[in-house]
Amino acid sequence: MKSKKMKKAKSVLWYIGAILISLATVYPFLWMVATSFKPEAEIYQNSLSLISSAFSWKNYRTVFETMPFGRYFLNSFILAASGVITNLFFGALAGYAFAKLKFSGRKVTFSILLTSMMIPSVATMIPQFLILKFFPLVGGNNILGQGGNGFINSYGAIIIPGAVGAFAVFFMKQFFETLPDELAEAARLDGCGELRIFTSIYFPLIRPAAVTLAIMTFQSGWNNFMWPMIVLNSEKNEDHSGGACHVPVPV
Repeated sequence: MKSKKMKKAKSVLWYIGAILISLATVYPFLWMVATSFKPEAEIYQNSLSLISSAFSWKNYRTVFETMPFGRYFLNSFILAASGVITNLFFGALAGYAFAKLKFSGRKVTFSILLTSMMIPSVATMIPQFLILKFFPLVGGNNILGQGGNGFINSYGAIIIPGAVGAFAVFFMKQFFETLPDELAEAARLDGCGELRIFTSIYFPLIRPAAVTLAIMTFQSGWNNFMWPMIVLNSEKNEDHSGGACHVPVPV
């Protein structure tokens, strides 16, 4: 009896703790949403309250009237979706090659790829920026990469560096290794080439991994902040995170 009461008491305490932690985690988000519907004066008078006495859409109207946030969200969607497509395609191709094809230097190349995941992104920002800016014959540049802006201030400045990541290749390789090699061997006996084997046999089997990678890639692209702030400077191409930095804040 005592052991049952102790278990029940521990269970109750666990749920109470979980609820308190959940509230502490969720409250800032709820407060942010609730505050966005408050008039400016009420924000300072009763800042911690989640219920507004004068519910208003004025803040949202002001933002969309002041800044072209519709365009910003469209840009963010285009960039994130492009990252999903390129990472799925190139990541799956590279993952298939590393998992199913035998070629010289495969282990060394894959080890170098994994090592690149340990390099902080901030360490590569300046080299990437210079490569994109002085890319020959793009964005007004001549054959020597001079005279224009290259890929800077265009979708290419986001899509090209993020076309395929080391994580995407690693993730897809691990999934391909779970699929039997006999499928490819049987297809080769029937005269199929590697591209046909990849597209017709293996690619349909990696849908769970592809969906997972697509969600993670889209989330990463949508939440990307620093790099778009560096390479995108016009209202035509800026994403929502960069555009939010230009919203005038009353002091």
